[in-house]
Amino acid sequence: MVSKNAQILLNHQKEVKGALVDLKKYLGIATIPKRIEAYDISNISGQNAVGSMVVFENGTPKKSAYRRYKIETEGPDDYAMMKEMLTRRFTNLINNQDSEPDLVLVDGGKGQLNIALEVFNSLNINYPVIGLAKEFEHVFIPQTPSPLILPRNSEALLLLQRIRDEAHRFAITYHKQLRSKEFKSSPLDKIQGVGNKRRMLLLKHFGSMENIMNAEVDELQEVKGISKKLAIIIHDHFDRLNIKKE
Repeated sequence: MVSKNAQILLNHQKEVKGALVDLKKYLGIATIPKRIEAYDISNISGQNAVGSMVVFENGTPKKSAYRRYKIETEGPDDYAMMKEMLTRRFTNLINNQDSEPDLVLVDGGKGQLNIALEVFNSLNINYPVIGLAKEFEHVFIPQTPSPLILPRNSEALLLLQRIRDEAHRFAITYHKQLRSKEFKSSPLDKIQGVGNKRRMLLLKHFGSMENIMNAEVDELQEVKGISKKLAIIIHDHFDRLNIKKE
């Protein structure tokens, strides 16, 4: 059993090394990308927006190097949010001489790739960077109008997908944590008839407590499980407390 496990590990290491060598060749970069950083954004209509950075070294997650970002950019603008996160990350790298990536991967297509290039140009830095679009798993590289289409079963593409998916998972997890905190401390707690299920449905529908507070009766009724009577109660509750914003 020990011998079999050792062989499995050895085969895995060979596959990863082969994938990294193939990535160098496919992408036309100068060195084997031993350290790959991936970035993703998660939000609902711009609310509780967060960003994630995950790091893979030699094809293996290095979780101690993961970073998460609470995005300050307002509105549902994924490009601006990605720009904020990358600017913060690489400004910190410059100032603190942090570990440098051999390859940067952003979740998305040409637009997200261009944002990364814009940030790099503004900071006068240069790292190999690609965008991986989920719809067709196309790889976008700088100064090339058409995407790079890797073989669907190639270890290189499978590695990129695994890293991209990990960045997405990490971002989603943080986003859910922030939403959970908002949910637990909700002003809706004081409204009779609004239990855990209805609170969750309201937050999911409107995206934030502020939007719920500003909602009209007919808008509240659009939420499953909210009757006209309960919508009026919710609306009047925030009206009486003068919480609604003009």
